[in-house]
Amino acid sequence: METKFENLELKSELLTNLKELKYETMTPIQAQGLPFVLDGRDVIGRAKTGSGKTAAFALGILNSLDTGSQNIHSLVLCPTRELADQVATETRKLARMLKNVKVMTICGGTSEYHQEKSLSHGAHIIVGTPGRVLRLLKKKTLNLSLVNTFVLDEADRMLDMGFHDDIMHIATYLPKVRQTLLFSATYPEDIQKLGEKVQKDAEHVKVDTDHEENTISQMFFELQSHKDKNDAVLKILDKYRPDRFIIFCKTKIITDQVAAFLNKNGIYAGSIHGDLMQNERTVVMTMFANRSLSALVATDVAARGLDIQGLAAVINYDLPSDPEVYVHRVGRTGRAGETGLAFSLYVEQEHGKLDAIEDYSNKNIKIEDISAIEVDSQYDLIPEMKTMYISGGKKDKLRPGDILGALVNEAKLESADVGDINIMNVLSYVAIKEDKIEQAISKLRNGRIKNRRFRVGHA
Repeated sequence: METKFENLELKSELLTNLKELKYETMTPIQAQGLPFVLDGRDVIGRAKTGSGKTAAFALGILNSLDTGSQNIHSLVLCPTRELADQVATETRKLARMLKNVKVMTICGGTSEYHQEKSLSHGAHIIVGTPGRVLRLLKKKTLNLSLVNTFVLDEADRMLDMGFHDDIMHIATYLPKVRQTLLFSATYPEDIQKLGEKVQKDAEHVKVDTDHEENTISQMFFELQSHKDKNDAVLKILDKYRPDRFIIFCKTKIITDQVAAFLNKNGIYAGSIHGDLMQNERTVVMTMFANRSLSALVATDVAARGLDIQGLAAVINYDLPSDPEVYVHRVGRTGRAGETGLAFSLYVEQEHGKLDAIEDYSNKNIKIEDISAIEVDSQYDLIPEMKTMYISGGKKDKLRPGDILGALVNEAKLESADVGDINIMNVLSYVAIKEDKIEQAISKLRNGRIKNRRFRVGHA
């Protein structure tokens, strides 16, 4: 199997850009799927978040794109706004040496008016969520009649969220002759049926993840009661000291309770679940990604589709009933050849879940003694970064360079003191080293960015 991008029939601009990005060797999903995608075939790809699947379809889209046309060439549907933003960002990065490629996101939580105004100026690639895309189609402000490529990313998650009917309705607005690419972490019967409805003679591509699981140390702790879980989490964190980790819980209420408990005990944590407003979710995810939070406490539904790099550990506060869900949870750590830790808490009545995991993974489970771990009362987990907000964003034509320049020139910070800069529509979030955050906020309150004053403060 070919593993080098340079041996694929890609546009010279794409190949040059891939070299600059140091994308030389394809991931398994890219190596297996890209030849079919470039050949115009329909593809069902079974691969989880973080496998490189975005490039597997984005490179195919960009390779066949006619930038001289203002018609919408491709539609990519994603389950959440966060995933849509990630896909759009990666696609723009891959397209940066092609002239005038316009990638647009169409998701809920932002102004329909501004989306419709942007559409009136033309777009080549639409990345969006089913609900908002269908709404604009019904209003006839979005025209997909000339789409060449239709992508369903995290298709299983979209079905979990009840988007089946919306997806099928959207498909009626597309040409019957098109390329359809479907990517899913799992392959249950409803995904098979969806593929049969929207695809023709699809090639099936499955990535074997066994090699990744071998880099993950998996430990299970039996507790006397569910009430013992909070103390068990503190013991685990005290002994193993992961710098960034996700805790999976089964309900929204437990998620919030665990996050509050961690914060009370000196561990900076945020929670995500279905009841959060979009802006609340965006702030939590931004702060976790830029290392202002050490812990993300999440339900499975809320966490699906998130591609988070550099996770040291995963903690199963509540053990899932489905062993496949367990495998996907722990697979978020130990990526790209790195080692990872996976801890699972359970009570005696849940031994059946352990048996199912052993049968599914074909591996023996390692049981640890939680009582053997002693807690250091001085232990805390303070992240190296904190997040500052700025009351300006894309609408104010702010760019990362503008903000970095103000922090260096106005706030007298070193560029090394500044981490990720995330610019949203009307707000921006900046990661600042913990010991420099007060200086940055104080100076910028009295300073200017692009000769304008903005409100600033702790996110």
